[in-house]
Amino acid sequence: MIKFFYRLLIDLTNNIFISKLIKLFATSKVSRSLIPSFIKAFNIDETEAANPRDQYNSLHDFFIRTLKSDARPINFEPNSVISPVDALVEDIGIINQQKDIVVKGQIFSIKEMLGNDEKFIKYENGIYMILYLSPKDYHRIHSPISGTIRSQWEVGGKSYPVNSWGLKYGRAPLSKNYRMISEVEQDNRFIAIAKVGALFINSITLTHPNDILQKGDEIGYFSFGSTVVLLFEKDCFLPLKELKGERVKMGQRIGVFLQK
Repeated sequence: MIKFFYRLLIDLTNNIFISKLIKLFATSKVSRSLIPSFIKAFNIDETEAANPRDQYNSLHDFFIRTLKSDARPINFEPNSVISPVDALVEDIGIINQQKDIVVKGQIFSIKEMLGNDEKFIKYENGIYMILYLSPKDYHRIHSPISGTIRSQWEVGGKSYPVNSWGLKYGRAPLSKNYRMISEVEQDNRFIAIAKVGALFINSITLTHPNDILQKGDEIGYFSFGSTVVLLFEKDCFLPLKELKGERVKMGQRIGVFLQK
């Protein structure tokens, strides 16, 4: 019953008109008045922000805030892979031959999430990692490795939430929501960075100026709610499994690349 009502609520609110209204308000100067209560409600450490609260023109501007240069140290150890975002490590596992993963009791198709059968083949039997960003988190996305963007594509158009309830009761948001996927190569090893949009505004903005990335470089940001799914090739990546269910900061080591 709870699944039915949850899905009904989301289906009723998941439409382009409501999304546009929310976006219009969140990006307006009127929304500035909500910044103090937003900070308080989500217990945000605003001392990390690059600017004080009164210098943001809207709630949206504060949400996509940049941080002070020393707020997120980058782990530059050889072969280390860093978290691209501040997030909860929702799950870590193997991309099985059935092409599915199970999160919160729901089955999600990695193949469908990628939206590209040819791309999926290289990640079969590899490792996936799901990173969920809450409203309190820093919402800019950085490169987990140094490398070159070899391809980039968009799929999906839905806007279901990607929090714990959304993963448990929603309609497969990881494989149905709007996604922007970047494939990065380092020394003939590939990683797919799937940026999954969420409820209402559902937008992902890219900011990287070219296709050459250094570990820790900013590559984009989310507008209100999001998840990042990282995919690694088989025998390519060794994750820190103790991170499952834990919070990580952007720049923190989440595993290492293995030599091929």
